[in-house]
Amino acid sequence: MTKNEELVIERTVRSLRRFAQILVVDSNSTDQTSTLATKAGADVIQFEWNGRYPKKKQWSMDHTFIKFDWVFFVDADEYPSAALVEDIALKCRESTSVAAWEAALEYSFDGKVLRHGHTVRKTVLLDRSRCRFPEVHDLEVANMWEVEGHYQPRVSGRIGALRGFLQHEDRDPLYDYFGRHNRYSDWEAYLRTNRDMQMSVRATRSRAGRLFDAVPFKPIFFFLYSYILRQGFLDGRPGFNYAVALSFYYWQISLKARELIRVREEGGLR
Repeated sequence: MTKNEELVIERTVRSLRRFAQILVVDSNSTDQTSTLATKAGADVIQFEWNGRYPKKKQWSMDHTFIKFDWVFFVDADEYPSAALVEDIALKCRESTSVAAWEAALEYSFDGKVLRHGHTVRKTVLLDRSRCRFPEVHDLEVANMWEVEGHYQPRVSGRIGALRGFLQHEDRDPLYDYFGRHNRYSDWEAYLRTNRDMQMSVRATRSRAGRLFDAVPFKPIFFFLYSYILRQGFLDGRPGFNYAVALSFYYWQISLKARELIRVREEGGLR
């Protein structure tokens, strides 16, 4: 584990100290993750994926070691801004019909915090009695992994919007960034070629996400959307590189989807 990775773990746990319970769900890692998380004040739970459902997030919500109904999910390379923590505290004191809350990501790329361009929103604060991650038919996807894919939980109730940002700062080298997206594109390509799975995942996405699913020429569309319409050019070279990197990701998905279709037609896959 590098010094940067140690700092990321410590920073993430420190940012959550106002929460009544902090759990780190580890996967029997062989580095210092468990030790550092415990030292920073978190409880560590080990998860060993058996290759089936439930996957990591739903498995966590199903278990009794969580003491509360409301769960706030953050990845290891994310941490909430002070404004986001304050808003969560306010929302949890209110009596509300909202079953889940979403937050915008403030993304760092190419050494710069991006203020413009495409903004990702994630459903991060869940009432676990009214939210559940879907079980989609994706276990046969090449390079499958233990965490739920690029889809949101199904929510029985309204979804509200939180103020503040979930700050995303990935300190891994770009080699790892592109490696992850190469794996994610396998999943997305499989999704595009399996209508039942595609419809199941689409039902969990926002209205904007469903519209984007239907857009043709996604690589070109995304670049124009992020870099021009959403003014990613105001972030300079990092804004350009981010728009190009995600456009390339959508190009990978299209290319892999065509490959899957061709191989199936040739009888190479069932």
